[in-house]
Amino acid sequence: MAQAMRPNTAGGLFATDGKPHPLQDTLLAVTMALGLTAFISAQFHSLHLLSSWTGLIGILTGAYGQWVSVTTRERFGLILGLGLSAVGFFLGMAHGGLFGGVVD
Repeated sequence: MAQAMRPNTAGGLFATDGKPHPLQDTLLAVTMALGLTAFISAQFHSLHLLSSWTGLIGILTGAYGQWVSVTTRERFGLILGLGLSAVGFFLGMAHGGLFGGVVD
C-alpha cells in the first residue's frame, strides 16, 4: 500500500515518462480541435467545405502526431482526433467535397 501514497511525478497530463513533449502535445491539441470542428460542421450539409478541409488537415496532423508520439496517452488522444477528423472529412466529401459548389 505504500505506492498509493506516492505523489504523481509525471511531467504532464499526457507524458507518462516524466519528460515534457511540447511538439506532441501541440499536435494532439490541434488534431482534436480540427477533428471536433470537422465532425460538428459535417452535421450541416451547407458546411461541407469547412468539414472536408478541416478533416483533411486533421488527418494529416494526426498522422504526423502518431509518427512522432512518444507515450501511449498521446497516441490515444491522437486516435480520437483522427477518428473525428476522418468522419468529418468523409461526410464533408459526401456532401459536396473539397471544391463542390465553388466551380459552378
